[in-house]
Amino acid sequence: MFRALMVDRPDDGFTCGIVELSDDDLPEGDVVVDVEYSTVNFKDGLAVTDSSPIVRNFPMVPGIDLAGTVAASDSPEVAVGDRVVVNGWGLGEEAWGGFSQRARVKAGWTVPIPAGITSLEAMAIGTAGYTAMLCVLALEDHDVTPGSGPVLVTGAAGGVGSVAVALLAARGYEVHASTGRPAEADYLKSLGASVILERGELSEGGGRALARARWAGAVDAVGSHTLANVLAQIQPEGCVAACGLAQGMDLETTVAPFILRGVTLRGVHSVHVALPRRLEAWRRLDEDLDRGLLASMTRVVPLAEVPAVSEEILGGRIRGRVVVDVNA
Repeated sequence: MFRALMVDRPDDGFTCGIVELSDDDLPEGDVVVDVEYSTVNFKDGLAVTDSSPIVRNFPMVPGIDLAGTVAASDSPEVAVGDRVVVNGWGLGEEAWGGFSQRARVKAGWTVPIPAGITSLEAMAIGTAGYTAMLCVLALEDHDVTPGSGPVLVTGAAGGVGSVAVALLAARGYEVHASTGRPAEADYLKSLGASVILERGELSEGGGRALARARWAGAVDAVGSHTLANVLAQIQPEGCVAACGLAQGMDLETTVAPFILRGVTLRGVHSVHVALPRRLEAWRRLDEDLDRGLLASMTRVVPLAEVPAVSEEILGGRIRGRVVVDVNA
């Protein structure tokens, strides 16, 4: 028997709580993982609090991330004893996820954890940090280099933003960080940001279609008016890697940044990413991400605290990353 956090939707409403399960309860798959850690992302907060229709099937074990050791495998590609990370592919939405001490998944969903990264660090990185790395790779793909000029990170005190600031600074970029929490300025500077912007500079609607070109590139986790205002201030041939919607899904802009400055808006997702790109992202995370900085932006909570943390993350009160010790 093992413990898991399960959500359900019986006739009388929505439920969320710790349950006892056995391997017989696990969904189909060819790899069983002894889960060590998971993490709480914005999407997990929505699922656990029933704030948005994230969960497609009930009952569901949420948690879009997990890291642990393979306990059983019917796949020649994955061996018992392998340390693996799993995220995307509908985990925690359509397939049971990481808020559990055991999980059964498809072999093709697993990614080996680099030797230099512990299971705890893998979840301190999690989907948020992995997405941040995909955004950095997207900027590099579009020739945004440290010599191109400053780069902006929006939602900088959050999970994606914190890791993005640290990764970009480690590569030698001049990082400008936008946040709605001025008290986090010292924290963001400790991660490598050189300029702190108050969120209000970018979050209002009705901005100009083109404004003074300020940044060679940007990582945007906010969307809506913020993304529109960022696009209007990107230098010619610059790129914005957009990966979030903390402010909203809408985007009121014009074609001006694209046809007058050649700006690229590059969408970045983490769900259906091909294995070679995943492997490259994790290789670079192992290479670029300072472990001390990662520890400074991370706190660890037991499984029972996930509902409370979910409320915090939806309220914008989380700094950096929250790792879930599913065995605590």
